[in-house]
Amino acid sequence: MRLPWQMLSRTNSVGQDAEPAPVNSPGHDDPRITEGAGAQVSRGANTQLSWAARTDVGLVRGHNEDSFLAQAPTFAVSDGMGGHAAGEVASAIAVATISEHAPVHADDLLLGASVEMANAAVINGAETGQGKPGMGCTASVVSIEQNKMAVAHVGDSRVYLLHNGALVRLTHDHSYVEELVDAGEITADEARVHPSRSVITRALGSDPDMYADHFTIDVSAGDRVLLCSDGLSSMIEDSQIEAIAVSSATPQAAVDNLVAAALQEGGHDNVTVVVVDVTDDGVIEQHRRRYLLRFFTVGLIIMGICAALFVAATLFVRNSWYVGANGDTVAIYHGVNASLLGHDLYALSETTTVQLDDLPDALQSSLRDGVVVSSEAEAHATIESYRDQIQTDKVHAQQVADKSTAGTETSQEKPAVPKSESEGEDDEADEGGE
Repeated sequence: MRLPWQMLSRTNSVGQDAEPAPVNSPGHDDPRITEGAGAQVSRGANTQLSWAARTDVGLVRGHNEDSFLAQAPTFAVSDGMGGHAAGEVASAIAVATISEHAPVHADDLLLGASVEMANAAVINGAETGQGKPGMGCTASVVSIEQNKMAVAHVGDSRVYLLHNGALVRLTHDHSYVEELVDAGEITADEARVHPSRSVITRALGSDPDMYADHFTIDVSAGDRVLLCSDGLSSMIEDSQIEAIAVSSATPQAAVDNLVAAALQEGGHDNVTVVVVDVTDDGVIEQHRRRYLLRFFTVGLIIMGICAALFVAATLFVRNSWYVGANGDTVAIYHGVNASLLGHDLYALSETTTVQLDDLPDALQSSLRDGVVVSSEAEAHATIESYRDQIQTDKVHAQQVADKSTAGTETSQEKPAVPKSESEGEDDEADEGGE
């Protein structure tokens, strides 16, 4: 039978039906849970995690000694020991201390230290009359940050990870029966019903030198983390926990279904379950930031290259000179004879009286394109060479003109004698000679 919140559809801002809330897979209906004494429920979500928690007194015990913490990024389950008005005090002290001292990042060393602080707080509480001497509790804690999860653990509460549909137990029970299992003397199924299954070999509240197991593992989007007291793990097998965890659509459905399953099997102990779904492991964000960093790095490199080219081009232009045409005369220019985006890359530095028409046609054409020189001094030298060339050409032209004039005058002073007259003179000379 479905719970009330799973029978309702979410509506959007304009009143149209949105997608219905996720439900369990077919064949796995939600059982009805009757709220018992000491039952507590919590759920929440942020941009990276979605979680739910439920604790129930069970069907046998008269009070609930379990406590839980669901305060992202830290989640914990603590199972109290010591009888009425003591176990619940120990677990409450432990959870409050862990909440106060848990690290904000997934640091298993600091998370383990917070559990050890909780141990000291429970011992001090018993000494100051806050509880009873001999009270104690377990503590299984996780802290999830993006794709990392820190784990700290003491006692026989457990932490599981559901990854790709397979459930893996991450913690090792600090119990007498677990030692028997490790030694190969009994099986895990036998440990669940062993007469000494309640004997804990390490817990908070008894030994000031107690230490917590701690480690860090990788998690990814789609993973489901499950914390529970032995009120769940002692009632149903891990295979059944896996089946329920896989088939439950949401963390809330998962904790409800798991608690209900423990109650259906007898509910001999208090049962507490916390389920956390990793909805965003930060990998996409890391890739986005890495892409943006690479993009900006490449952009900065390109900008640097462009700036270097601009500086180099500016220096080149500033150190460039050429001699070119300025209307009908020759002038000296600073820069290069070109334009960029409508802006001239040159400036008129000095005009001269050298006329273009006084220079050869080929040189005039070169000057219109600009004759590049290495410096302003070379530009002046080039102008002077043009003056010298023009002067030389003028002198040569004058010399040619003078020679031409002299030849004309000589021809005018000595006119040619007609042939007939010269022949007559020759004949007279011949007769006289005779």
